[in-house]
Amino acid sequence: MSRRCFTGPLYKRELTIQALKECDWREEDLSILDGRRYQYKGIKKGVAIEGNFASYEFILEGLFRLQIGFDKGRIETGILMLTSERSEKSRLGTSFELAKLEFEQLYPTISMPVTIALFDLGTPDLPDENSVKGGEADGVSVPPVKTIEEYTQEDWENFEPFP
Repeated sequence: MSRRCFTGPLYKRELTIQALKECDWREEDLSILDGRRYQYKGIKKGVAIEGNFASYEFILEGLFRLQIGFDKGRIETGILMLTSERSEKSRLGTSFELAKLEFEQLYPTISMPVTIALFDLGTPDLPDENSVKGGEADGVSVPPVKTIEEYTQEDWENFEPFP
C-alpha cells in the first residue's frame, strides 16, 4: 500500500479498500462475527488488518475487533493502522508513547500479538472556503444568501413567490 495514495484526500475508506484489494487482502471472508456485518479491512494468511485514518481513538475498538478474531482462532495476529495525528493540546506525549502505554494497560484483555502502524498523512487537501471563485477553478460560484434581517423594505415589496 502506497502512503502517497492516502496523503491529500479527506476520505480514505474507499482508497484503503482499493489498495487492500490490489494486494489480495480482501480475498478471504472478512467477517468478525457470524451473522453480523462487522468486517476487518483485510485478511491474508492468518493476519487481519484493521484501522482508521480519521481518529487515533479507534485504537481501543481496533484492538478489540482483532482480539475477537484471535480468540475465535480465526487469525494468528493483526495489524492496526491508525493516524498519528492527535490534538496539539494533548499532554499525553507522542502517539507512539501513548499507543505503547495503552497497549500495555489493556493486558490481559488484549493479549494477542499485534502491530500498531501509526501513519502521519498530514492534513487533507480542502478547497479554500474564502476563495473569490467559491472553491476549485472549475467549480460553480454561489452568491451569499441574505438572512431575513438583511432584507430591505424594497426587497419585500418586490418579492414574488414561486409560481
